Amino acid sequence: MFKNLRYPQQFLLRGAVIVAIPLALCLLFAWAWGALTPGRLSPDKLVNALEKTGGEHPGYRRNHAKGVCVVGYFDSNGSGSALSKATVFLPGNTPVIGRLAIAGGNPNAPDGAVPVRSMALQFITRDGQEWRTGMNALPFFSVATPQGFYDQQMAGIPDPKTGKPDPAKMKAFISAHPEAKPFFAWVKSYVPTSSWASDSYNSLNAFLFTNKAGVVHGVRWSMQAQTPGVPVTAQDKANPLFLQQDIKQRLQQGPLKWDLIISVAEKGDVTNDATKPWPDSHQKLNAGTLVLTSAQDQADGNCRDINYDPLILPEGISGSDDPLLSARSAAYSSSFNRRTHEEAQVNKGAGL
Repeated sequence: MFKNLRYPQQFLLRGAVIVAIPLALCLLFAWAWGALTPGRLSPDKLVNALEKTGGEHPGYRRNHAKGVCVVGYFDSNGSGSALSKATVFLPGNTPVIGRLAIAGGNPNAPDGAVPVRSMALQFITRDGQEWRTGMNALPFFSVATPQGFYDQQMAGIPDPKTGKPDPAKMKAFISAHPEAKPFFAWVKSYVPTSSWASDSYNSLNAFLFTNKAGVVHGVRWSMQAQTPGVPVTAQDKANPLFLQQDIKQRLQQGPLKWDLIISVAEKGDVTNDATKPWPDSHQKLNAGTLVLTSAQDQADGNCRDINYDPLILPEGISGSDDPLLSARSAAYSSSFNRRTHEEAQVNKGAGL
């Protein structure tokens, strides 16, 4: 009864191709996530290292775990359109949902526990596109590669006896990664301000802007505070919530503002190494003003469920060749999936 079911060679070849394409894609994703190479640095391995450094805190972000949600808008002056065709740079306002945080994976850490602070933003443009960015109050990053960041986290795992990183391991890390020396020298001499409001936040990684004429520029950007800075005091540090209380009080009194300053790469500038800052003499463009109007607790604020993936970008902005960008994107996804799963399990157990 099956004698008439004959398949021409062309049909068989086409079927083989159809099967091979999804199989190849599956293998590619498996390779990218380290499933086929157990020793390779994968997003999960990187997030595991963050957990070892900051401790396990289910339901929280694996880095920058402690923070507050903020909302406001970006008031573009239109000058950014010379560099990028992204609609966020057209004159007018773009709604923003953001987050201010301190570095580290412990959501219960005192606000003054670490000098590194961050600002993450989600711009929702008028044409329905999104721009998400995570910035830090640092002049440059500590390492240039994902492996370097992993090594730094492993060296920073607290010793159970002292609760602090093993000095010998940190010394070995810096010896193996001399590019980190300027960063640690900066940390040693840096005195933080007393407020998130007076910190300026930098993209650190380079990106590419493409304008309507198709011209591409390498760029980095900064949110430069309009609020004058005052050095943090011992009294500030004695209050484990001083940053959160301060930002809420300030926003109750009125909006807080930052200028979006875009630095344009020049010939010879590297775009693939976040440890190397560009000279201050570079062309800079003020693209507009970020205006924050209110703050919310992160437990139920608008920012809680946002993954501030730095590669969620609108048309006119794209990632550069910096290897940290793809690593950040993948690690953020892994962290987001973990914490949302953990929250779902808690809600399930509570019958919610």
